[in-house]
Order: sequence, then C-alpha cells, then structure tokens
Amino acid sequence: MPIIDTHCHLDVAAFDPDRSQVLQRTRAAGVCAIVVPGIQADGWPGLLRLCDIESYCHPALGLHPVFLEQHAPGDLDALQQRLQSRRPVAIGEIGLDFFVRELDPGRQTDLFEQQLDLAEHFDLPVLLHVRKAHDQVLGALRRRHLHGGIAHAFNGSLQQAHKYLDLGFRLGFGGMLTFERSRKLRDLARQLPSRALVLETDAPDLTVAAHQGERNSPEYLPDCLAALAEVRGESSAAVAACTTDNARQVLGL
Repeated sequence: MPIIDTHCHLDVAAFDPDRSQVLQRTRAAGVCAIVVPGIQADGWPGLLRLCDIESYCHPALGLHPVFLEQHAPGDLDALQQRLQSRRPVAIGEIGLDFFVRELDPGRQTDLFEQQLDLAEHFDLPVLLHVRKAHDQVLGALRRRHLHGGIAHAFNGSLQQAHKYLDLGFRLGFGGMLTFERSRKLRDLARQLPSRALVLETDAPDLTVAAHQGERNSPEYLPDCLAALAEVRGESSAAVAACTTDNARQVLGL
C-alpha cells in the first residue's frame, strides 16, 4: 500500500542528526513519495539539494506567512527566478495566518496574493497554510484560474471544505486525526468524499498520538492512514489507494 506524505519539512535542522535513517525507516513503512515545502528563501537551496539526492522527495517553493518578518524585499523576485529555472511540484507553503495576532494581515495578504499570481502564471498548484482565514483565502483563490492544490492541515468547516473542493483542491489530514479528542476533525474526515483526502505529517510538527511529545517523522504516516481509515469505516488499503491517487493527480507526481 504505497502512501504519499504531501507535507513534510524534512529539510529543517530537526532532521540533521539522522535524516538518512529517517528516510530508510520511512521507505520501509511504505511511503513512496514525500513533498517538502519551502518556508523561507534561505532554505530553498538545501531543500532542492535534498530532493536531488533523494529522488522520492519532491520540492515545493514558497514564503510562509508565519515567517513574515524574516522575508527580505527581494524574496519574491528570487522565487520567480527559481521557478523559471526549475519547476517544483507546487508553490508552497503559502497562505494566511490570522491566528498569530502579531503578524500584519495586510502584509500577509500582499505576500500571499503575489505568490498566487506566480502560481497562476507558472500553472502550478499551491500548498496552503490557513488559520482563522479560510474565507479570505477562498476569496483570493476564486479570483484566479489556478491548478488546484492542497489545503494543508485542514481544520475548517464542512461547508468551507466543499468550497475548496469546488476549486480543485484536496484537504490534508495528519497527526491530529490520531487523537480521539479531535472529535470535530474526525467527524469532518468521516463526512468528506474520498476525492477530497490526502495524507500528510507536517513533520517535525503535529506528531501522532503514539509519539506525543516527540519529534514528528514521515515514518509515522501509516498512523495517519490508520486513523483516517478508522474514522471512515474503510479499509486501510482503500484509503491508501484513494489518497495516493489524489496526491498524484493534484501534484502531478
């Protein structure tokens, strides 16, 4: 049952001590592909090197809203230049985070809109980070003709979920689904059509229940698969097949 981790920050320093061993265990766990999203411009070279070395790692490039103060004025131009020389699987991780109050909403929106313009120009899907801003993000998406993408770590309403689906997006589910206390999220995952679903870990963050308090890892993706199959009352094989197919379709893997 090959499965795809559609969102894993395997390039960050948390994996520097044992990245090769993590990858070995991840492959052994049945993960056939990992999408590695970019968050800051200074991290893109290392991310791309990792994906060159590990052929089943696929790069996405973007400027994350939470790192708004770290982004330099020329980073958007640098992103455009990167996209002209090398085509990633997506632009991301991009979006809006209105949960973190100290992040300026106007500057976030400007950064997000300009990256959506690049996604439209280069005909690339996007990997979305959205907190307390689904309606604003959906509005920005509707104003463009985009190649779909993934709403990562989706935690919106069922109504909002269907609005993303209507725009060609899939919804990412990961470690939070493995916690029984995540009742709202588990109920949402149960109600969605199978075409909506993709798996992710967001490692090293948002770890699974069996490793609470530890660094998250792409090798734990089978835990996310098992949780999604459980809440939907379906076999792991069926959920693995549909999530892998969905990821391949939306990201062109």
